[in-house]
Amino acid sequence: MQKNTLPTILDVEASGFGAASYPIEIGVVRYDGAKWCKLIRPFDDWVHWDKKAEALHGISLEMLNTHGVEPVRVCRELNSFLGNTIAYSDGWVVDNPWLIKLYAAAQIDMSFSCRALEYILKQGQMDIWHQEKNRLAKELDTRRHRASADALLIQQTYAHTRCLSQK
Repeated sequence: MQKNTLPTILDVEASGFGAASYPIEIGVVRYDGAKWCKLIRPFDDWVHWDKKAEALHGISLEMLNTHGVEPVRVCRELNSFLGNTIAYSDGWVVDNPWLIKLYAAAQIDMSFSCRALEYILKQGQMDIWHQEKNRLAKELDTRRHRASADALLIQQTYAHTRCLSQK
């Protein structure tokens, strides 16, 4: 990644918080500013649903069944959008397993890789990350806890903390 290039950021919303949970929405903001987001219609054997998770992201099972995209199509579109690149996640410990679960169930190989955002953060950025992210969330008025809004907020926080930590 070049110094002036923003990282591609990926965020996943899920049906719950435990091992039985599965991805229900993926949002990406690419290094060039292009955005991609899809609700995912669950596979028939994906049945775990946590009302606490629903209260957090605001996505209902009804929304997924009505507006969700078939998982195989989601995987193909995401591969096409990201190609052979690296996407970063601030929740890699859960987002990456959800991606693996989705791609394995769809029987499609991921063309991209997902890495923890911490790999590219400098110490100065980490020192001010939460404070800057909270400030930007208020400034950008991101009330929705949705994958696309979260990905944009994370990418903007990366840019602002990089700029501030270089001063």
